[in-house]
Amino acid sequence: MGSKRLPAFNHSNNDNREKKPNRKEILEKKKAIDDLIKAASADKHPLDSFPSFRHFHKNGLSVYLESGCGDKLSSPTKKYIMGLLKANMEGPYGSEWPTVEKAKRREMVMPEARYIFVHEAPNASSDEILTMSERKETLTVCLENKGSMVGFVQYRFTLEEEIPVLYVYELQLEPHVQAKGLGKFLMQLIELIARKNRMGAVVLTVQKANLLAMDFYLNKLRYIISTISPSRVDPLIGDEKSYEILCKAFDCEAEAIFEIGIG
Repeated sequence: MGSKRLPAFNHSNNDNREKKPNRKEILEKKKAIDDLIKAASADKHPLDSFPSFRHFHKNGLSVYLESGCGDKLSSPTKKYIMGLLKANMEGPYGSEWPTVEKAKRREMVMPEARYIFVHEAPNASSDEILTMSERKETLTVCLENKGSMVGFVQYRFTLEEEIPVLYVYELQLEPHVQAKGLGKFLMQLIELIARKNRMGAVVLTVQKANLLAMDFYLNKLRYIISTISPSRVDPLIGDEKSYEILCKAFDCEAEAIFEIGIG
């Protein structure tokens, strides 16, 4: 009897693991990702999938949410967005603000920009516990008689390091609605929207000088400083930059790229 040999399929398995994708496979993957982002961006009413997130009724605060698109903003809404951005962000950006403000004005109205607007619920008692039918009735009244806007989230579906992600451009709230759980509520919604649309991660940029925001994302929401953030790409360069890129990955591929740094 001859010496035993490993079955041939063991060798082919090793070969398969080491085999790099060919051009056709790369193009097919790229098309699939492009189609994923297009489909996600085409949904103009993301709140329809998460009706329980249309209202936030807690901690002495009663608000409702409404979605929007960058190329459909009214003039008053544009003015509100830029006013709140200046009030909240001029301090953290410091001398960079005039340049940043111009960039944010352009980003605000891009067709791919998506929004979640936060309105105070008119004539609503913050201590009430509403039934589902009462919530629907309140929402109808709110949409017909819009209460004052008190904040917004701006986001996009895009590619980062060839991974489809939901990138949060802004989460801005007026001071009197902060520290009531609303920011966490909005980010929970954003993560649900990202997962529903099969994004690999939620990614966002935070100014280092914005200590409250850094604490909010890193400690309260458990985001991490991404491997694509300047401080992790090159600590020397990172020290010169005024921002960090944070992330929360939802699958192994995104985790390898954004959290572990395996590319």
